[in-house]
Amino acid sequence: MAENFAIEMEHISKSFPGIKANDDITLRLKKGEIHALLGENGAGKSTLMSILFGLYSPDEGTIKVNGKEVEIKDPNCANDLGIGMVHQHFKLVDVFTLLENIILGSEPVKFKFLLNKAKAREKIKSICDKYQLDVDLDAKVEDVSVGMQQKTEIIKMLYRDNDILIFDEPTAVLTPQEIKELLEIMKNLAAEGRSILFISHKLDEIMAVANTCSVLRKGKLVATLDVNKTNKEELSTLMVGRSVSFSIDKKDSVPGDNILKVRNLVLQNKIHKDLNIVDGVSFNVRRGEIVCIAGIDGNGQSDLVYGITGLEKVKSGKIYLNNFDITNKSIFERNNLGISHIPEDRHKHGLVLDYSLGYNSVLENYWTPDFTKYKFLINEKAIAEHADKLIEKYDIRSGRGHDTIVRSMSGGNQQKAIVAREIDRDPDLLIAVQPTRGLDVGAIEFIHKQIVAERDKNKAVLLVSFELDEVFNLADRILVMFKGKIVGEFNPKDVTREELGLYMAGSKSNYNFVDDENREETNNEEN
Repeated sequence: MAENFAIEMEHISKSFPGIKANDDITLRLKKGEIHALLGENGAGKSTLMSILFGLYSPDEGTIKVNGKEVEIKDPNCANDLGIGMVHQHFKLVDVFTLLENIILGSEPVKFKFLLNKAKAREKIKSICDKYQLDVDLDAKVEDVSVGMQQKTEIIKMLYRDNDILIFDEPTAVLTPQEIKELLEIMKNLAAEGRSILFISHKLDEIMAVANTCSVLRKGKLVATLDVNKTNKEELSTLMVGRSVSFSIDKKDSVPGDNILKVRNLVLQNKIHKDLNIVDGVSFNVRRGEIVCIAGIDGNGQSDLVYGITGLEKVKSGKIYLNNFDITNKSIFERNNLGISHIPEDRHKHGLVLDYSLGYNSVLENYWTPDFTKYKFLINEKAIAEHADKLIEKYDIRSGRGHDTIVRSMSGGNQQKAIVAREIDRDPDLLIAVQPTRGLDVGAIEFIHKQIVAERDKNKAVLLVSFELDEVFNLADRILVMFKGKIVGEFNPKDVTREELGLYMAGSKSNYNFVDDENREETNNEEN
């Protein structure tokens, strides 16, 4: 019966240049249920939810909210109907504080014209306490981690008292503990009578929290299933059209010479200048091995990578690449010396969103002879051919091939574009931070194989991941960071998840760096 449904999307179709994102989709959300939406990158999930939230208008089809047909012209209209959305790509203003972002567009006032931040803060704090969402309301978005930005988006939605909640890949940037907490929050929200649409690629999460799951493939609805009557294998096969392996077979590593050496590295906290976010870190990464930095988000992993790649200036310490001191080298110079970087924030550090896919594929080497003619003209044909090769190899889906503006692509396909570009550069050192964030199981399987292949080509890989499945699947050696320090080093074969968790939480610490070369560091810059 209609009154049992919070949302009814009937025969929805939506096309963009070169692609039909949604093709005659019918989706119904029952009141008080968690309904998962599963599909490959580019299957049309986010487009369908963007239609429900008023960001797009459907070409065909109707929408009913609580049994009444409605036209959702924009997000304000959606909010008026009780629909809120946590977006995959955050809708936050970098120079505003978290509190200012949360209340933006829904500001409480006193005396009809004065902003009442105190009232807003009180309501937000009650939400944070109720749902155990720990954020610094006075910090600016540009200064906080991606995980805290995600929490801000969730609080922003709850602040508006929405009854119909859309979560678009909400756990993509969260740690295992944060994911567990968020899933409990979602269950509690559903128990309170709220209705939830949950987009996720993570089958374990869908099995743990969802009541119903609808599967999209290439813009079409292929199945709607009772989660209690299905399993991960069936869902993954429906999603990608083939069986998928959830673990990767790899031979034991045979490490060679040190490629990366980090010595007593210190980086200052951007907010609290008297504190160090990276505090005296030393380690090596050798040829033919994957070293994974594990830890709870916010313990200095991101800043460590920023220091190594040149995105942030180090306070003290040394960084060597192939025994060459790169501590004060520019990002451009580090790239040319053999570093590739798959960044944590693909929009901020990975892509120029208003450039084409072709131009994004050569951001770091467009000036080389391969992509120029007469030494100063860009060779458009060479760039197009190069991009087409990467598109085919990495299955990057876009409406207009290499001419597609990257902003219009799905988050997963944007991620694949970055991974393709960075691995294709054939680096000595591949630094990968959350490389499979937002990818479906088929794409994760492929990217994991590519990372292992780099190791097997005698490259060095530094991996930062909050996904313990990924850590144990890929790592040859695990380093754990807590409060800016490395507190443990492990062979993944010799440690349990529980033991690793104790080090990640700071309950245990046992790391003494020994320089295996047993000699004074040399600066070969003059050689």
